[in-house]
Amino acid sequence: MDLPTVFFTSAIFFLVCYVVICINIMRELEKRNIKVNFLLMRILILKYLHQYHQVTIQETGHPGPLFYYYIISINLAWVLAVIGLIVKRYA
Repeated sequence: MDLPTVFFTSAIFFLVCYVVICINIMRELEKRNIKVNFLLMRILILKYLHQYHQVTIQETGHPGPLFYYYIISINLAWVLAVIGLIVKRYA
């Protein structure tokens, strides 16, 4: 397996993690009786992330773990995809 494929595969893995985390954030909001729309997840996820952040701060005094997992997974997906493109172009 060549190096760009490794980076692209890793990026796809973190993208799948991102989707799972988004669904879990929405489930956590539903547990707290906050309405969510699963069909518009891609459009409204930043709103849901902000709501999750605010709710967990009110409950525990700090953001919930899914907030950090969301940020880490989407940033790793982007970084690995860009590195894969750079390696593919120059290798």
